[in-house]
Amino acid sequence: MRTTGMKRVLAGAAIAALAMNASAAHAASATATAKAKILAPLTIANNSDLDFATIVSGTAASTVTVTPAGGSTCGSGLTCIGTVSAAGFTLGGTSGAAVGISGPATVTLTSGSNNMTASLAYSATSVTLGATGGTFSVGGTLNVGANQAAGNYSGTFNVTANYQ
Repeated sequence: MRTTGMKRVLAGAAIAALAMNASAAHAASATATAKAKILAPLTIANNSDLDFATIVSGTAASTVTVTPAGGSTCGSGLTCIGTVSAAGFTLGGTSGAAVGISGPATVTLTSGSNNMTASLAYSATSVTLGATGGTFSVGGTLNVGANQAAGNYSGTFNVTANYQ
């Protein structure tokens, strides 16, 4: 009986060894690469403000438009004096990277309890950065009321830039 038990132990060990070798014979492996792309911090700077210049209001409501390129149109019944400018921004970051531009559709300009609203126009919704960064501008159309109250009107708006 002892011989039979020993044979069984040896047979079990042999089967286990074969099972281990069979598993190893059917194994497969592959290699993967881990990657990361690091971008420089994105910067944005305001170089010029959106300036509708000086406006003499009229008896009828009208508009003054400053294009993102800096051109202007003075609406009917208004007198526009001075130099207008679009808001200008400079971006910095990783060359070749795409940057999305966003901001509000309007800005409210106030003087005391009086206000006017300007719709905003962006020169681009995305910019691809070059070696020296990138730029974009914001123009707008100011709605001037009939006999708009005199005053120094101003308002602020925030633009946002994000890597895409």
